Amino acid sequence: MDETEFWALIDSTRAAAADGDPEEQADLLVERLTRLDPDAVMFFARHFESRYNRASQWDLWAAAWILLDGVSDDAFDAFRCWLIGQGREVFESAAHEADSLADVLEGFDEELDGDAEDLGYAADEAYEQLTGTVMPDLGVPEAPEDPTGMPLDLEDEAALAERLPKLWDRFRG
Repeated sequence: MDETEFWALIDSTRAAAADGDPEEQADLLVERLTRLDPDAVMFFARHFESRYNRASQWDLWAAAWILLDGVSDDAFDAFRCWLIGQGREVFESAAHEADSLADVLEGFDEELDGDAEDLGYAADEAYEQLTGTVMPDLGVPEAPEDPTGMPLDLEDEAALAERLPKLWDRFRG
């Protein structure tokens, strides 16, 4: 599975999920992954994990903080899964410049969006259904313990507004 196929699976499951429901998207993803062979599922998992690690950025944590009105470590993990689930355009735009989320998010409901932890387990679940065993180590380097980029105090509203002005103005301003 190459990167294009990875994003096609993400996009097709997001489009098929009612109202972009992340739990439904995760269920659809598991269903579609179980149609593949275990090696393809592992390739999907590697693509997912590398993007998940890439999204461990201070600016994306700040974006999640603004969008969700504060997030813990675990909630940031779920946000990164959700961000991948939004598809290639949204993910790549945000990974390059977190403030661009203000431009690429058409609608955002903090009650429904920003949390897609189940997407992060879809490949594991599909692999286990296919093989009856736990997925072996993917060989993907671990994400750094701390997010990349310039740290900031997430509870400092002025710092958040300065770092991500478009997001702040649209969602908190």
